[in-house]
Amino acid sequence: MRKIKLLAITFGLILLSVAAVYFIKQPSYSIKTEGVLYVVNKVSSSVTVFDLFEGEQIKEIPIELEPHEATVLTNLNKVIVTNYGSPDIEGKSITVINADDNIIEKTISLGESSRPHGIISFPHSNNVGVVSDIGNDLSVVNIETDIVEKQIPTQQDFSHLLVHHPVKPLVYIANINSGSVSVIDVEQDKVVKVIPCSKRAEGIDITPDGSEIWVTNIKENFISVINTKTYKTTAHIESGKEPLRLKFSNDGDHCLISNSSDGIVSVYATKTKKIITNIVIPGNKNLLDKVIYRTPRPVGILMHPNGQYAFVSNITAGRVEVIDMNNFTIVSSIKVGKMPDGLAFVN
Repeated sequence: MRKIKLLAITFGLILLSVAAVYFIKQPSYSIKTEGVLYVVNKVSSSVTVFDLFEGEQIKEIPIELEPHEATVLTNLNKVIVTNYGSPDIEGKSITVINADDNIIEKTISLGESSRPHGIISFPHSNNVGVVSDIGNDLSVVNIETDIVEKQIPTQQDFSHLLVHHPVKPLVYIANINSGSVSVIDVEQDKVVKVIPCSKRAEGIDITPDGSEIWVTNIKENFISVINTKTYKTTAHIESGKEPLRLKFSNDGDHCLISNSSDGIVSVYATKTKKIITNIVIPGNKNLLDKVIYRTPRPVGILMHPNGQYAFVSNITAGRVEVIDMNNFTIVSSIKVGKMPDGLAFVN
């Protein structure tokens, strides 16, 4: 009987210790910087609105269908979210949020184009570009008129993410199942080139000067570097496991890659293509660490316009990690909804 009591006390103390450590290790936000962060939570079907200066949540906006990615039209001060949908219901629309009051203004249908995922804003216009996993097209949508002005087929399968050239009217789309990049001229409304690059191409970004696009291969774990003038692959960079996203720093000197299965964010020098460091997301050291933090899976990456910080969505832990771009260390964390993915910023 005495042994049972001792075991019960010991077990209770262990539980209390774990609980204490858990609450101590909850996300802590300690920096002050300008702007508002919008975080798309897939499982919560919501968007968390977080004040980066005050360090507090302003609002959580419910979205009818499971959202995935977001972008901002600065001239209209709107945040636009893709409504991907649930396993049972295919999304076929985008949601427009007024960033002045954080109220949903409207939902715009994309017609028969289903499972919209990647989204970008076009500079100096009221338009956004949306690619759909099942529709496999680029939809150009006018947010003021609610009109889908054009839908251009990517000519590939499972079109997922996209970037816009900083100067030219070109959009580059990563196609997962085709393992390729579609290059679309949005003035000519056609694909001008399809670039094969891997078995499963997902993450994509373009250098600020527009000279290179980098594409992640989530199956073979490498990055394809493609020259935007010749459309030739000039380098293959070894990555960590399951590199889902990548993002260049504002000055173009560095590229951050979220290796989801490893729970790390790798930092590469853009010019040399060499790795500088690996930023380990808390949660992989031991069993207790995994219980407290949950095994980390970094996904979405967003650079702050001031160049000082990068925000990384930690999809399993329901938090966003804040990376100091001066020393590549995690300096804060933000508690958000379930399965955060896409990120957007409003000044």
